Amino acid sequence: MMATADEVQMEENKSAQRTRHFRDREFWNNRAKSFAGYAVQTHYADGFLKFMDIKPEWTVFDMACGGGTLAIPLAAKVKSVTAVDFSQNMLSILDQRCKDEGIANINAILGGWEDDWRALGIVEHDIAIASRSIHEEKASRCIQKLNEMAKREVWISAPVGHGPWDARLYEFAGRSCAMGSDYIYYYNILYKLGIRASVGFVEENHRNSWATYDEAFEDQRWMFHNMTPGEEEKVKDYLNRHLIYQSGQWRLPYDRKCYWAVMWWAKE
Repeated sequence: MMATADEVQMEENKSAQRTRHFRDREFWNNRAKSFAGYAVQTHYADGFLKFMDIKPEWTVFDMACGGGTLAIPLAAKVKSVTAVDFSQNMLSILDQRCKDEGIANINAILGGWEDDWRALGIVEHDIAIASRSIHEEKASRCIQKLNEMAKREVWISAPVGHGPWDARLYEFAGRSCAMGSDYIYYYNILYKLGIRASVGFVEENHRNSWATYDEAFEDQRWMFHNMTPGEEEKVKDYLNRHLIYQSGQWRLPYDRKCYWAVMWWAKE
């Protein structure tokens, strides 16, 4: 059953409270190095791009590009990429990757979802992408803005279920693993906007091994906004109970797979 306007607004408000720190510039500046490093080690980008019939003449607008998770592999296959992110640290990583790999067709711009993109010099592109970055509390407007920048196609992605969050760890720490809306919520908004999107799914193995115990603990912090001292002790207790040392790495004894839904549509 399609949600009513009031139900959609209520869910947007709840999601805003749960995930507001993921829209914080300082959060991503602090996490830029670890996130960008992890992103290139997974098969997420390959899984996302496999759905696209990429054309060499394309111009691509990549909103909230991060350290170049999609922009870097796309640059080798298209005419040009305009990569935008509100984290200067993310763009610095992207710039260094371009230098290291000899990539000259990516134009990096500092900007966010709330900015006037045309005032930043951004024009329409053949393709517009927003990978794992649509603001839940402003999803309708984000999608509309992205749609306005595309001449041919729009591509977005969103988590399936809990996404990359470890539900076992969350519950042990005493928090509910209700981390916001998954792809069904976004698809419903697309439907309300009159957009009939196609959907594909990408499987990603979330990081599950670390060189040291301290590294393992620090890698859990991003999941806990405003972690309390009590929660910190519970997370440490959880790791003490479950981490095993194997082949020179500390590991959790279960897979931490997550799934992402890729949604795309052609402009009429």
